[in-house]
Amino acid sequence: MPTTSEPATHTISVVIPVYQGEQTLDALIAELEPYTSPGVTPDGNPFVVAEALLVYDYGPDRSDTVIRELTRRYPFVRSIWLSRNFGQHAATLAGMASAGSDWVVTMDEDGQHDPAAVAGLLDTAMREHASLVYAKPTNPAPHGPVRNAASKLSKRMLERFTGAKGASDFQSYRLILGNVARSVAAYAGSGVYLDVALGWVAGRIVTSPVELRSEGDRQSGYSGRRLISHFLRMVLTSGTRGLRLITFLGIAVAVMGVLFAIIIIIQRLTGDIAIEGWASTMVVLLLGIGALLFSLGIVAEYIGINVNMAMGRPPYLITSDPDAGPLGRRPTSRL
Repeated sequence: MPTTSEPATHTISVVIPVYQGEQTLDALIAELEPYTSPGVTPDGNPFVVAEALLVYDYGPDRSDTVIRELTRRYPFVRSIWLSRNFGQHAATLAGMASAGSDWVVTMDEDGQHDPAAVAGLLDTAMREHASLVYAKPTNPAPHGPVRNAASKLSKRMLERFTGAKGASDFQSYRLILGNVARSVAAYAGSGVYLDVALGWVAGRIVTSPVELRSEGDRQSGYSGRRLISHFLRMVLTSGTRGLRLITFLGIAVAVMGVLFAIIIIIQRLTGDIAIEGWASTMVVLLLGIGALLFSLGIVAEYIGINVNMAMGRPPYLITSDPDAGPLGRRPTSRL
């Protein structure tokens, strides 16, 4: 008699970039532990969390000590040590490159991402036959109204003006097909925005509803300056449309100059010049110089990205635990 074989269990690697997780990592790993035993999603897909990869990104707190303790306590926890602070996306890429499961889940260290939602992400991926699933928050992100509004606006601008695929859905809580995640981690160059790189190669990209949790009293690692830099990296690595916008800006300024000249000529012919002197000249100069400097700045940013890649600057560098090498050798106390 023919027998129906059981579907293979989906293995999942959870990648967690760690910058300041001293107060939150312990609870997060404790929440993940039950899913290291085989389970079944609501849609009937068998799954198991095979490993949790904690990528240490040299934050300001004692996260490194917590990571060492967690690796001793939990067999499924693996530590990944970067040589210095490279940023959240680079740390995530390092974890993705080191993951060995069928699927890779990326989540934040601060506890706002509920591990229980992983099953729903997997169900959505299987139902939609998608290689990339973003968590779609059903409630406002716990960052405050100003930052939430700025985040939404920047993603919509990115999607509209650069053509970035699904930019409005970008989230750090994602489920990625394992071979796609590892390939992106292998080819992504220095400074490339992770979600833009995923959009280049991922087949079907969908979202799954998830409720975000509070970060508690933890202070965000993103300052205003870093958030602006984050947005610029999204724009500059999404393609060359930024350069095309410079062309349109130049055309717009030229048209404004022609219109302004026509107005001045008409006023001269009719003898109805309202303002004599330098005011009109200064307006034209400020418009032209402003547009020129803006254009040069955008071009310089593109050149900077390409120079970094041409010089071989790595997006990240994985090393061993500093305390396990020469840096961990401390002199013995003398009597």
